[in-house]
Amino acid sequence: MHNWIKILTTSAITMVLGGTAMAITPNKLLSRGLTAYTSSGENHYITDGDLTNWKQCTAKEIALNVGEGPSRLFISWESYGDCAWATDFTSGCGHTGISLRNFKILTSSNSTNGQDGDWILATEVKDNPVMARGIYIDFDRMSWFRFVSEENVGQILEIEAFDASNDGDDTWFFMGTSISQMGLKQQDTDSTTANIIHGRFPNFTPAMLRGGIGCINSTEVVAHLDDYLRYAGNVKHWAIEMGTNDAWGGGDWNLETYKRNMQTIIDSAKAHGIEPILARIIATNESKAGWQVNPKFLHAIDELTQENNLHPGPDFYSYFLAHPEQIASDGVHPNGETKGGQAMHHLWADALSPLYANSEIEKPDTTSIQEVVGSSVPSLHVNGNNIRISGIDADITVDMISASGKVEEQHILCEQQEYEFTSQVTPGLYIIVVKWNGGYASYKVTLF
Repeated sequence: MHNWIKILTTSAITMVLGGTAMAITPNKLLSRGLTAYTSSGENHYITDGDLTNWKQCTAKEIALNVGEGPSRLFISWESYGDCAWATDFTSGCGHTGISLRNFKILTSSNSTNGQDGDWILATEVKDNPVMARGIYIDFDRMSWFRFVSEENVGQILEIEAFDASNDGDDTWFFMGTSISQMGLKQQDTDSTTANIIHGRFPNFTPAMLRGGIGCINSTEVVAHLDDYLRYAGNVKHWAIEMGTNDAWGGGDWNLETYKRNMQTIIDSAKAHGIEPILARIIATNESKAGWQVNPKFLHAIDELTQENNLHPGPDFYSYFLAHPEQIASDGVHPNGETKGGQAMHHLWADALSPLYANSEIEKPDTTSIQEVVGSSVPSLHVNGNNIRISGIDADITVDMISASGKVEEQHILCEQQEYEFTSQVTPGLYIIVVKWNGGYASYKVTLF
């Protein structure tokens, strides 16, 4: 018996949170765990997702093979220095560090080792002053990319490459003071905000750029807004921790200036298509610092969040007020040994998780049944790269066939009422063939 069925279904979804469109589109992380081929040998540190300071690379050439498929990449990197994002944005204290300053990114479709083959220029960066940044490059029909610098590259802690073919906007810049500078780059932490989000929502792999600068206040941020927008303006979300230095000493004399500055930052971000999210200022350990954040500053942040229709950020104040043991001996900064930085990562993840939960509404289903042979018609549903098959009680074999006709992946699944798995193939157009004893079905699908 032959049943020939052709079906095409589409749907459109709009997610609105708090009156503002906040649905996040994933950009798959491609580089995690890959070998980096450098001019000084193979390196596994800079792709492991860990910013441990002794794991660093100073090679002037670094190449990664992320494979064919993506037409566009978002490539980010983190350098160390003294953990500050920039060395000259504030006069309050000095910062040191060498950034990846003048370099090229090349791409190749036929290299075998990161050095041979044909390479073309994807982009050239000059006079980069910051320690963390992300760059978009064209990657159509390519498989390798390579950093090439003629200068000292400093101490590179991590390089990440994300599939940006579908204009994914899961990109984050964590603007902050020394609270973020120290807390978000502390070694004594079980995970990062990005890794925690991925653990909770496997379809998402946030690109996370750390932008803390010790001693900086809101006035200095505004004075350097052009720089922030130049070097972090292509990131979709700004997660902002700002106010400790404005509120220093516990008074309110600087309150109105702080409010004006924060509104300027919000307005500038939104004007450039960036969604800002404000954290409540971290509490001090008053017995050691000798002062506490004036509650008027906390009220200002709450008002700014509400009046600008922003998603609420983490409440650092309440948490650290209740956990003074996670504040360092100076009474102000998160203590690495007692997991103060770890707490910051988790608090950011908790605050951002609702955005991801609301974004996990299924993508438009672009699946079409091409052919069914047999008496059964399995139901196949695709959400991103998650595949669910139901409606058949039999052992099945699932072939993932690329547009060129190659079987890219095969799954052999034991008899169940429903099957579900995550495909590891690159996003794109595929034919999925489901085979069982006595029949088969083929489906044309688009994986995100």
